[in-house]
Amino acid sequence: MSQPTPQSTPRKQLSLGIIFLTIFIDLVGFSVIFPLFPSILDYYLELDGDAGVLAWILQRLDAFSHTTGGGERFTPVLFGGLLGSLYATLQFFFAPLWGSVSDQKGRRPILLITTLGTCLSYVLWLFAGNFALLIAARLIGGAMSGNLSVATAAVADVTTKENRSKGMGLIGVAFGLGFVVGPAIGGLCVMVNPLDWYPELAELGINPFSFVAFVAVLLSLANFLWIRARFVESLPPENRGASKLPRNPIARLTQPQSGAVRRTNLAYLVYILAFSGMEFTLSFLGVERFGYTPGDITKMMIFIGFILIVVQGGIVRRLAPKIGEKATALAGLTLVAIGLGFLSRAETQPLLYTGLGFMALGAGLCSPTLTSLVSLYAKPEEQGRALGVFRSLGSLGRAIGPVAASFIFWWFGSDTLYLAGAAIVVVATALCLRLPRPDKSETA
Repeated sequence: MSQPTPQSTPRKQLSLGIIFLTIFIDLVGFSVIFPLFPSILDYYLELDGDAGVLAWILQRLDAFSHTTGGGERFTPVLFGGLLGSLYATLQFFFAPLWGSVSDQKGRRPILLITTLGTCLSYVLWLFAGNFALLIAARLIGGAMSGNLSVATAAVADVTTKENRSKGMGLIGVAFGLGFVVGPAIGGLCVMVNPLDWYPELAELGINPFSFVAFVAVLLSLANFLWIRARFVESLPPENRGASKLPRNPIARLTQPQSGAVRRTNLAYLVYILAFSGMEFTLSFLGVERFGYTPGDITKMMIFIGFILIVVQGGIVRRLAPKIGEKATALAGLTLVAIGLGFLSRAETQPLLYTGLGFMALGAGLCSPTLTSLVSLYAKPEEQGRALGVFRSLGSLGRAIGPVAASFIFWWFGSDTLYLAGAAIVVVATALCLRLPRPDKSETA
């Protein structure tokens, strides 16, 4: 009996499972730091004193906060937004790079390089005895997490055009789980401080967040070893492109692409600009209107994450093949706009959770189907580059959205912010209306 080929069904299922784990761990790494921002601010400010990098940053943030009328409470918001944006900015620059290189060299070697690099970034965080080392760790982690484009392209490699949305839905589940599990890990593990037992470890750079970093090291190392042992190359040599990548990262985004791919990218960028900003400010909305505690905010995030997992893991995988990716994306964008409209007027908790439900349901429908559309419009030998640009634009939106939304939240108010967000998503919906119906024939 002949052995199964890399393109056989068991191999495809195995590859999808490995890709799921890769994306999940990347998103855990991105979000694990979210609940730690206030503690990180206090710890490194005390450690570095008034002469350190952090003090210099905070002095300028304080000046900006007072100039704009935000006051002292605005400074932690800006700090969190900037630290989160730093990671997303690196993704913006590196996603097209990793995607394009994987089109030429294959997915497996790039996944091995980037997952090992992610692990090393957490090792650096483990020994980050000053704020500059923490920034360096986040820079490396952000650059390596650009491999999301490679993982997405690998899904396109092992799925047919008819089943593309099912595969991208699996990626959506990994995103949803990552954003739920990451903050939970950060919040739980930060309660274990190695310095409480061994204060002398501070000389080695061990800090109160080292146990969080240690858990992240174990997760990323397991991911690297699993890919090395079990991942079968998904891109055969005959489907690899030979195009040279521009050195200028901005120029990568302007490389020739089909009109359908460009319009989908633009719709996605506009949508992510709004959605990421609204998502980032939800905790401030809960505190401002309902006096939410960290526990209440955690429940709110779990509610959103649960809906995203159910929709992307089940509903979208069945709906998109029946009505089409474009129709599913349009429905999702419309629901997100409705949800943001509800949130702008949410003065009661039932209304708040109604808005959250619409927003999460819509996001679960449109995110994987917009990804599928880019993949369906792109040629087989351009999957990595096309999806790299797509993911890179999403990272650009996540870099700009939270900072802009924080500024609008504290200066103009939450009602104005969420109405503006709804209007921006309507623009994305209008852009999506112009997209053509993708050709799903395997010879296209």
